[in-house]
Amino acid sequence: MKKLILQSVLMTVVTTVLLGIVYPLAVTAASQLLFHEKANGQLVMRNGQVIGSHILAQPFTSDRYFHARPSAAGNGYDAANSGGSNLGPTNGKLISRVALDVTALIKENPAVPVPIDLVTTSGSGLDPHITPASALFQVVRVARARGLSADNVHSLVLAHIEGRQLGLLGEPRVNVLELNLALENMQGSQSH
Repeated sequence: MKKLILQSVLMTVVTTVLLGIVYPLAVTAASQLLFHEKANGQLVMRNGQVIGSHILAQPFTSDRYFHARPSAAGNGYDAANSGGSNLGPTNGKLISRVALDVTALIKENPAVPVPIDLVTTSGSGLDPHITPASALFQVVRVARARGLSADNVHSLVLAHIEGRQLGLLGEPRVNVLELNLALENMQGSQSH
């Protein structure tokens, strides 16, 4: 009986060390060596400061920027509190919020139907992408706020549409942070 207990304790210690320490350290080391940028969150740096991530949405509220989908994560775009609102389609709170968002967006661009992803949250609340229709919907507002030609901003959006992964997975999409950074670069180059 003592031998069986000793074997059980030793097996527990060995598996804990192997699976709780050695394996995670090996995976971390391999990911840092082989996929350094991805392993560290695909951070975007500017002037030595982290300004965002290619894989996480962040709030852009100024009319000068393209806006991401609404977020139900924490206080909005909170990566530590990722998740949807869990409000069903008949929930009055959800219906009211969506109706207010649609009303505001119609004022922004009355001639175009409001794309659904501009008024609904993603499952994680942190989706960094919007549909091409959502990006194109915002062109008039962004161009007006920046004093740019709508045609130039429209072309910038078209240049930032990412296709389906491997040609068949997912839908075409636009990364909001990358589009806003390109917008900054475009306007910076035009002012010189």
